[in-house]
Amino acid sequence: MSPLFLFLAFVALLSALGVVFAKNPVHSVLFLILTFFALSGHYLLLNAQFLAAVNIIVYAGAIMVLFLFVIMFLNLNVDTEPHKPALAKIAAAVAGGSLLLILVVALKDVLPTGAPTDATFDSQIGMVNRLGLVLYQQYLLPFELASVLFLVAMVGAVMLGKREVGERNF
Repeated sequence: MSPLFLFLAFVALLSALGVVFAKNPVHSVLFLILTFFALSGHYLLLNAQFLAAVNIIVYAGAIMVLFLFVIMFLNLNVDTEPHKPALAKIAAAVAGGSLLLILVVALKDVLPTGAPTDATFDSQIGMVNRLGLVLYQQYLLPFELASVLFLVAMVGAVMLGKREVGERNF
C-alpha cells in the first residue's frame, strides 16, 4: 500500500469521526467536506478523475452549501436543542452495535480476490472519454430518457413556482 493511500485513509477516518462527534453542527459540516476531499483523493489514486471532480463539485460544493444554509437557517443552539435522555443514547448504542454485528456476520465468509493474473492493465479505464463512449453507445436510450425526465421536472418546477394573476404572497 502506498503511503499516500494510508494518509488519505487516516484523514478520511479521522474526519468522519469528527463529523459524528463534533458538538457544533458547522464544525461537523466542515469535517464532512474534509472527508469528501479525502475520498476524492482515493478516486484519483484509482485513476477515476471524473468521479473525483464530480465528488468535489457536487458533494463538497453544492451539497455542503445546502447543509450549511439549512444549519444556519435553523439557528440551532443550546437553548432550542433539548438534551437527549439517557434511554435514547442507550438505544442508539444498541442499534449501532447490532448493525455492526450484522455487518460482521454478513462479511465473515467473504474471501477477497484480486484481479485475474491474465488480465491486462488498462490505464484509461477511469477517464472521461471512456465514460462518454460507454454512456453514448451502450446506454444511449436510458441517458436520453433521463434527460427527458429532467426536462419535464424543470418545466414542472417552473409551472409550480409561477404566480397566478391576482395572487398575493405574504
